[in-house]
Amino acid sequence: MAKLGNTDLDVRGINLGGNVFGWTADEQQSFAVLDAYTAAGGNFIDSADLYSGGGSETIIGNWLSRRGRRDDVVIATKTGMWDQRKGLSAANIAAAAEDSLRRLQVDHIDLYYSHIDDPETPIEETLRAFDALVRAGKVRYIAASNYSAERLSESLSISDREGLAKYVALQPHYNLVERDYERDLAPTVEREGLTILPYFSLAKGFLAGKYRSKDDLGDSPRAARASSYLDERGERVLSALDGIAGDRGVSVAAVSLAWLFAQPTVTAPIASARSVEQLNDLLPAADLALTPGELDALNTASGS
Repeated sequence: MAKLGNTDLDVRGINLGGNVFGWTADEQQSFAVLDAYTAAGGNFIDSADLYSGGGSETIIGNWLSRRGRRDDVVIATKTGMWDQRKGLSAANIAAAAEDSLRRLQVDHIDLYYSHIDDPETPIEETLRAFDALVRAGKVRYIAASNYSAERLSESLSISDREGLAKYVALQPHYNLVERDYERDLAPTVEREGLTILPYFSLAKGFLAGKYRSKDDLGDSPRAARASSYLDERGERVLSALDGIAGDRGVSVAAVSLAWLFAQPTVTAPIASARSVEQLNDLLPAADLALTPGELDALNTASGS
């Protein structure tokens, strides 16, 4: 159990990504994953209106309703990136939130993200719209994703100055082979006391050990994007992961996620599974404390 930053939200385990629900996992498969995840003690589910055009939220909402689990889980979702609800204008945020509440079949969202920065809308307008949702009890906390350090800092300053709801978390692209976050955003996050919930935690499957050569790529929807890591550096990282996974008796994916859990300000990396078998490879990560030597080996392999 961990506090989500400075909030009163208690979260356990990995942050289960709902991006596959309604995409590579149908409702029955998604229910099986959600059942297994919560049975294992997990309670933090991530979605977005963008995912499957609302399909992910709908599946999660159906599961919450049929299982009666709303009070047992922390629900995060996002808006601003989907073409049908593009941008972070006040009108769009208000409408998008109502749509998400309806699909999720809930009366409030625990953590509501601006999915991507919107330079066309004044930051204060966006924050006032989120603040209105918080004051109305429809959203508990707000967070940001895909923001630059400069825009994140500006948003936080405006919230402080105007007394508006303030971002409590950031969802950045961050994993063992994508570490720009450490240079660009980490100083702001640490200075402002935010927590982070990294996405693409497994580098589109590469850090699960799924893709080790061009022959492994096949026709997976994510394979083409993972192929960019098939180079000398990627081979070093996989070799280091293989060694630790073998010694610990866990999956390569679990070691990759455990590395993220060990990083400053990380509360719970986001990882998705389209089957219970995939989920079982991920679950040990939350309880896997890597040694300083293991962390050094992974950092050295990734070039840090």
